[in-house]
Amino acid sequence: MHLFDQRSLGIVIAALLGGLVVVKRLASGSIFDQPQGSLMVRLVNIFNLFFLLVVNPLAAVALIARRLPAIDPTHVAISGPMAPVVEGAGLVMYMAGFLLMAWALIALGASYQLGGCEPRAGDRLVEAGPYRLIRNPMYAAALAISLGLALLLQSLAFFAVFAVYLALILPLITMEERGLQAKYGESYAAYRRRSKKLAPFLF
Repeated sequence: MHLFDQRSLGIVIAALLGGLVVVKRLASGSIFDQPQGSLMVRLVNIFNLFFLLVVNPLAAVALIARRLPAIDPTHVAISGPMAPVVEGAGLVMYMAGFLLMAWALIALGASYQLGGCEPRAGDRLVEAGPYRLIRNPMYAAALAISLGLALLLQSLAFFAVFAVYLALILPLITMEERGLQAKYGESYAAYRRRSKKLAPFLF
Protein backbone atom coordinates (compact mmCIF):
# COMPACT_ATOMS: atom_id res chain seq x y z
CA MET A 1 0.00 0.00 0.00
CA HIS A 2 1.30 3.44 -0.95
CA LEU A 3 0.12 6.84 0.25
CA PHE A 4 0.33 8.43 -3.20
CA ASP A 5 0.25 7.34 -6.79
CA GLN A 6 3.21 8.47 -8.90
CA ARG A 7 1.32 11.07 -10.89
CA SER A 8 -0.07 12.84 -7.80
CA LEU A 9 3.38 12.88 -6.22
CA GLY A 10 4.90 14.34 -9.38
CA ILE A 11 2.29 17.10 -9.46
CA VAL A 12 3.01 17.96 -5.79
CA ILE A 13 6.76 18.17 -6.50
CA ALA A 14 6.19 20.38 -9.56
CA ALA A 15 3.85 22.66 -7.61
CA LEU A 16 6.35 23.07 -4.76
CA LEU A 17 9.15 23.88 -7.21
CA GLY A 18 6.99 26.42 -9.03
CA GLY A 19 5.99 28.04 -5.75
CA LEU A 20 9.61 28.32 -4.63
CA VAL A 21 10.63 29.98 -7.90
CA VAL A 22 7.87 32.57 -7.44
CA VAL A 23 8.88 33.24 -3.82
CA LYS A 24 12.55 33.60 -4.77
CA ARG A 25 11.71 36.04 -7.53
CA LEU A 26 9.48 38.15 -5.29
CA ALA A 27 11.78 38.05 -2.26
CA SER A 28 15.21 38.49 -3.84
CA GLY A 29 14.44 39.89 -7.30
CA SER A 30 16.19 37.02 -9.10
CA ILE A 31 15.55 33.45 -10.18
CA PHE A 32 18.94 32.16 -11.30
CA ASP A 33 22.25 33.41 -9.90
CA GLN A 34 25.65 32.73 -11.46
CA PRO A 35 27.88 30.80 -9.01
CA GLN A 36 31.04 32.74 -8.14
CA GLY A 37 33.86 32.57 -5.62
CA SER A 38 36.29 29.80 -4.79
CA LEU A 39 36.17 26.36 -6.40
CA MET A 40 34.49 24.94 -3.28
CA VAL A 41 31.81 27.64 -3.29
CA ARG A 42 31.12 27.21 -7.01
CA LEU A 43 30.99 23.42 -6.66
CA VAL A 44 28.41 23.52 -3.86
CA ASN A 45 26.26 26.11 -5.61
CA ILE A 46 26.36 24.32 -8.97
CA PHE A 47 25.40 21.07 -7.22
CA ASN A 48 22.58 22.85 -5.38
CA LEU A 49 21.22 24.55 -8.50
CA PHE A 50 21.47 21.31 -10.50
CA PHE A 51 19.58 19.40 -7.81
CA LEU A 52 16.81 21.97 -7.41
CA LEU A 53 16.41 23.13 -11.01
CA VAL A 54 17.19 19.94 -12.95
CA VAL A 55 16.93 16.79 -10.79
CA ASN A 56 13.70 17.70 -9.00
CA PRO A 57 11.83 18.75 -12.18
CA LEU A 58 13.01 15.61 -13.99
CA ALA A 59 11.83 13.48 -11.06
CA ALA A 60 8.45 15.24 -11.20
CA VAL A 61 8.12 14.62 -14.96
CA ALA A 62 9.13 10.95 -14.59
CA LEU A 63 6.61 10.48 -11.78
CA ILE A 64 3.81 12.17 -13.73
CA ALA A 65 4.62 9.81 -16.62
CA ARG A 66 4.67 6.92 -14.09
CA ARG A 67 8.14 5.93 -15.27
CA LEU A 68 10.51 6.76 -12.41
CA PRO A 69 10.80 3.32 -10.75
CA ALA A 70 11.32 1.77 -14.18
CA ILE A 71 14.21 4.10 -15.09
CA ASP A 72 15.85 4.23 -11.63
CA PRO A 73 17.95 1.07 -11.15
CA THR A 74 18.58 2.02 -7.51
CA HIS A 75 14.86 2.07 -6.62
CA VAL A 76 14.11 0.04 -3.49
CA ALA A 77 10.58 -1.32 -3.53
CA ILE A 78 9.29 -0.97 0.03
CA SER A 79 5.98 -2.74 0.57
CA GLY A 80 3.69 -3.59 3.44
CA PRO A 81 2.97 -1.33 6.40
CA MET A 82 6.36 0.41 6.18
CA ALA A 83 5.67 1.91 2.74
CA PRO A 84 3.19 4.59 3.86
CA VAL A 85 5.35 5.39 6.90
CA VAL A 86 8.44 6.00 4.75
CA GLU A 87 6.47 7.94 2.14
CA GLY A 88 4.69 10.02 4.78
CA ALA A 89 7.97 10.90 6.50
CA GLY A 90 9.47 11.78 3.13
CA LEU A 91 6.58 14.05 2.17
CA VAL A 92 6.64 15.87 5.53
CA MET A 93 10.40 16.41 5.25
CA TYR A 94 10.21 17.44 1.59
CA MET A 95 7.43 19.97 2.12
CA ALA A 96 9.06 21.29 5.32
CA GLY A 97 12.26 21.86 3.34
CA PHE A 98 10.45 23.96 0.73
CA LEU A 99 8.55 25.94 3.35
CA LEU A 100 11.74 26.60 5.31
CA MET A 101 13.59 27.70 2.17
CA ALA A 102 10.75 30.04 1.19
CA TRP A 103 10.65 31.49 4.72
CA ALA A 104 14.42 32.04 4.69
CA LEU A 105 14.25 33.76 1.27
CA ILE A 106 11.54 36.11 2.53
CA ALA A 107 13.58 36.90 5.66
CA LEU A 108 16.72 37.60 3.60
CA GLY A 109 15.04 39.72 0.96
CA ALA A 110 17.61 41.85 -0.88
CA SER A 111 20.39 40.44 1.32
CA TYR A 112 20.08 37.06 -0.43
CA GLN A 113 23.04 35.75 -2.39
CA LEU A 114 24.39 32.30 -3.18
CA GLY A 115 25.99 30.46 -0.28
CA GLY A 116 29.65 30.96 0.53
CA CYS A 117 29.90 34.44 -0.97
CA GLU A 118 31.48 37.24 1.05
CA PRO A 119 28.97 39.66 2.64
CA ARG A 120 28.46 42.74 0.49
CA ALA A 121 28.87 46.30 1.76
CA GLY A 122 25.13 46.92 1.99
CA ASP A 123 24.17 43.53 3.46
CA ARG A 124 22.78 43.31 6.96
CA LEU A 125 23.05 40.51 9.50
CA VAL A 126 19.66 38.80 9.26
CA GLU A 127 18.32 37.39 12.52
CA ALA A 128 14.59 37.41 11.69
CA GLY A 129 12.34 34.59 10.53
CA PRO A 130 13.98 31.15 10.71
CA TYR A 131 17.32 32.84 11.38
CA ARG A 132 16.13 33.41 14.95
CA LEU A 133 16.57 29.69 15.57
CA ILE A 134 19.18 28.46 13.11
CA ARG A 135 21.99 30.25 11.30
CA ASN A 136 21.78 28.25 8.09
CA PRO A 137 18.11 27.59 7.28
CA MET A 138 18.75 27.54 3.51
CA TYR A 139 21.22 24.67 3.92
CA ALA A 140 18.94 22.90 6.39
CA ALA A 141 16.12 23.24 3.85
CA ALA A 142 18.25 21.82 1.01
CA LEU A 143 19.18 18.82 3.16
CA ALA A 144 15.53 18.26 4.15
CA ILE A 145 14.42 18.44 0.51
CA SER A 146 17.16 16.01 -0.53
CA LEU A 147 16.48 13.45 2.21
CA GLY A 148 12.72 13.86 1.84
CA LEU A 149 12.91 13.15 -1.89
CA ALA A 150 15.07 10.08 -1.26
CA LEU A 151 12.44 8.73 1.15
CA LEU A 152 9.57 9.59 -1.19
CA LEU A 153 11.21 7.90 -4.17
CA GLN A 154 12.86 5.15 -2.11
CA SER A 155 15.96 5.56 -4.22
CA LEU A 156 19.53 4.73 -3.22
CA ALA A 157 20.76 7.25 -5.81
CA PHE A 158 18.89 10.04 -4.02
CA PHE A 159 20.23 8.89 -0.65
CA ALA A 160 23.69 9.25 -2.21
CA VAL A 161 22.74 12.78 -3.33
CA PHE A 162 21.84 13.60 0.29
CA ALA A 163 25.20 12.25 1.50
CA VAL A 164 27.06 14.36 -1.09
CA TYR A 165 25.01 17.41 -0.07
CA LEU A 166 25.94 16.91 3.57
CA ALA A 167 29.63 16.43 2.75
CA LEU A 168 29.66 19.65 0.70
CA ILE A 169 27.53 21.82 2.94
CA LEU A 170 29.25 21.28 6.29
CA PRO A 171 32.66 22.67 5.23
CA LEU A 172 30.96 25.47 3.29
CA ILE A 173 29.12 26.55 6.44
CA THR A 174 32.44 26.79 8.30
CA MET A 175 33.90 28.90 5.49
CA GLU A 176 30.84 31.12 5.28
CA GLU A 177 30.66 31.68 9.03
CA ARG A 178 34.30 32.81 9.08
CA GLY A 179 33.42 35.51 6.56
CA LEU A 180 30.38 36.59 8.58
CA GLN A 181 32.46 36.73 11.75
CA ALA A 182 35.02 38.94 9.99
CA LYS A 183 32.27 41.23 8.67
CA TYR A 184 30.04 41.58 11.72
CA GLY A 185 32.44 40.89 14.60
CA GLU A 186 30.90 40.65 18.07
CA SER A 187 27.35 40.96 16.70
CA TYR A 188 27.81 37.71 14.82
CA ALA A 189 29.63 36.06 17.74
CA ALA A 190 26.67 36.86 20.00
CA TYR A 191 24.26 35.57 17.35
CA ARG A 192 26.21 32.31 17.12
CA ARG A 193 25.95 31.83 20.88
CA ARG A 194 22.15 32.07 20.86
CA SER A 195 21.41 30.06 17.71
CA LYS A 196 22.07 26.59 16.29
CA LYS A 197 23.93 25.74 13.11
CA LEU A 198 21.42 23.60 11.22
CA ALA A 199 18.59 22.46 13.49
CA PRO A 200 17.08 23.68 16.76
CA PHE A 201 18.41 21.70 19.74
CA LEU A 202 21.02 20.02 17.49
CA PHE A 203 24.38 20.94 15.88
